[in-house]
Amino acid sequence: MSFSIQSLGRIFAVCFLTINVVWAQSYPNKPIRIIVPYEPGGGVDIMARLLGRNLSQVANQNIIIENRPGGGGVVGTQALVSANPDGYSVMLGSTSPVVIAPFLVKKLSYNPSKDLQPVCLIAINPAVLLVNNNSKFNTLKDIIAEAKAHPGTLTFSSSGIGGTSHLAASLLKVMADVEMQHIAYKGTGPATLAVLSGEVDITFADLIAGIKFIKNGQLKPIAITSKERMPILDSVPAVSESIADYSAGVWTGIFVPAKTPPEIVNQLNKLVNKTIKSPEMMKSLNGDGISPIGGTPQEFAKLIAEESDRWGDVLKKSGVSAE
Repeated sequence: MSFSIQSLGRIFAVCFLTINVVWAQSYPNKPIRIIVPYEPGGGVDIMARLLGRNLSQVANQNIIIENRPGGGGVVGTQALVSANPDGYSVMLGSTSPVVIAPFLVKKLSYNPSKDLQPVCLIAINPAVLLVNNNSKFNTLKDIIAEAKAHPGTLTFSSSGIGGTSHLAASLLKVMADVEMQHIAYKGTGPATLAVLSGEVDITFADLIAGIKFIKNGQLKPIAITSKERMPILDSVPAVSESIADYSAGVWTGIFVPAKTPPEIVNQLNKLVNKTIKSPEMMKSLNGDGISPIGGTPQEFAKLIAEESDRWGDVLKKSGVSAE
């Protein structure tokens, strides 16, 4: 019996497809590592640990959380890009290392559009503008008036360039036409504590991390960056009530290396969608005022492209340059 080259090619293709399908059907059959490209205690880390606890039950596998902070999420993202594309190394990514870094890092070691495969959007987490309880600021108009009266003297803290607070404040600077002094800290926790201690005037903390300071009465909420007020903080106005069309927030979602087989990507997508819609996950997120989103890899990729266009324009107008 003889086979042509074309016939052998078709046979190999069918065998390869069959192996991938069988592989996907058995996935996952060992622990999954979730890389968190930030320090413990921030919004992305909190989300990752919540996701990990619930995903372990859905996937019937241990989930290992690995914090790889540095460079505004760049270090952890590079760790994912360098990982084996087998579905057992994933990353809970966010806006900064995927959308913002290409605009701000001159020699970025990866190309998000070529080296990362979006799997599933988890949620979009708005930020809340916080001030010290003894602050003279009680409204966003107070803050804007101060910034206009004394350009560049009002300070805001952030977890670093491209982080939630930095982006929200940059958008405020552009839309309100004000100047404020940026002071970067190593993480959301230190940036928030800087307001608590009085080192800086204001900060935009992502809601999942900032809500505890509000509930404990440690910091005063001024405004929220969602398009409208949120039920969990119904007395706190949206920034858009003072500045029309303002909205800012950080999304979180699962990524894998770009060469991960599509069958594994789709299986992981199903597991993550099932996880974020589980009763415990819904209860935990809703308790922090966040609604899980989910969806397909294609829908997530579309959001990333839209966010890249939007924030690229904001960064250009706010005068932030690549380093």
